[in-house]
Amino acid sequence: MGTPFIYGRIADKNNFTNRKKEVELLKRNFSGLVNTIIISPRRWGKTSLVNRVAQRLAEEDKSILICQVDIFNCRTEEQFYLAYATAVLKISHSTWDDFAASVRKYLGRLLPSVTFSDMAQTCELSFGLDFKDNKMTFDEILDLPQTISRDSGKKIVVCIDEFQNINEYDDPLAFQRKLRSHWQKHMDVCYCLYGSKRHMLLDIFHNYNMPFYKFGDILFLEKIPKEDWIEFIGRKFSETGKDISEELCGMIADRMKNHPYYTQQLSQQVWFRTGTTVSVEVVDEAFSDMIGQLSLLFANIIDMLTPRQINFLLAVADGITNFSSKEVLMKYQLGTSANIKNLKKAATEKDLIDILPGNRIELQDPVFEYWLKYIYRTR
Repeated sequence: MGTPFIYGRIADKNNFTNRKKEVELLKRNFSGLVNTIIISPRRWGKTSLVNRVAQRLAEEDKSILICQVDIFNCRTEEQFYLAYATAVLKISHSTWDDFAASVRKYLGRLLPSVTFSDMAQTCELSFGLDFKDNKMTFDEILDLPQTISRDSGKKIVVCIDEFQNINEYDDPLAFQRKLRSHWQKHMDVCYCLYGSKRHMLLDIFHNYNMPFYKFGDILFLEKIPKEDWIEFIGRKFSETGKDISEELCGMIADRMKNHPYYTQQLSQQVWFRTGTTVSVEVVDEAFSDMIGQLSLLFANIIDMLTPRQINFLLAVADGITNFSSKEVLMKYQLGTSANIKNLKKAATEKDLIDILPGNRIELQDPVFEYWLKYIYRTR
């Protein structure tokens, strides 16, 4: 019997945990062609949420086509165009010859070559575009969704994951201006943009001086509430013939501070260790083993930090809010109050902390937080 808990990959259908409010909001925005930006810390389920809404709309509304583009491996504008064009052209075609025909129809002027590979192991089609003349304009590619929407009579939603990667291109501001100048003219298309670098996305969409300022609705994804985790964990154990009390379901969620990735992981480890009924000892053992497995990774993170950066993280882990007070500066050896801004900036850019509403600071990783407080500090 396979584990009922999924982490590290997209959770779909029965493995998707609640988020009813966010699902309905995103469905409404997609149906109404409202541009949406999803912002949250890493591993909070942004991609799973978008995938869930895409599945629901595919079942409920045949007038909408959902295009999902992952630009994680795109390090140049040309690679972006290739991934974007390939994904957009695939949304309404299930065979490679239909795809090739669309390439000729829509991108013939750009002289593309089409490669096709059929991997017997997966029985899936894989398409790629390689533009022979990269000096030609790519305007046609950026307008592809609107062109296809006009020809097909269907609305199109383009979802782009790891969107913050465009900041790594040679001239990111010019590229952002170009994207917005095209996309804001599309009447039958909307865009859902999201990624795993919260601080970079905030700079792109929340900065008055950036081209994508006020491009669309911003959805700040919250943690899944503890009561939803209790219901989800209990149901998954029950469906696989194992018993767990509500108290222990809550204990799992509390240990992981309701973090989606880690709550699923700890639930899985508890499930593996349980014959018929979960005990407190099993939860403690699973949690301790997780700490042990991740200790080397956490130690490597610490090795890349300065003593003051480490002390700042310890202060965050302790729940400190007033970092500039004399008592805090002295207790945690942070230097002067002028250092705090730089310490926050460094920890944010390393994806170690999140600055939440109300200027509240929290460590992104609850397991790293526990390790800092109770393992590293006691050495």
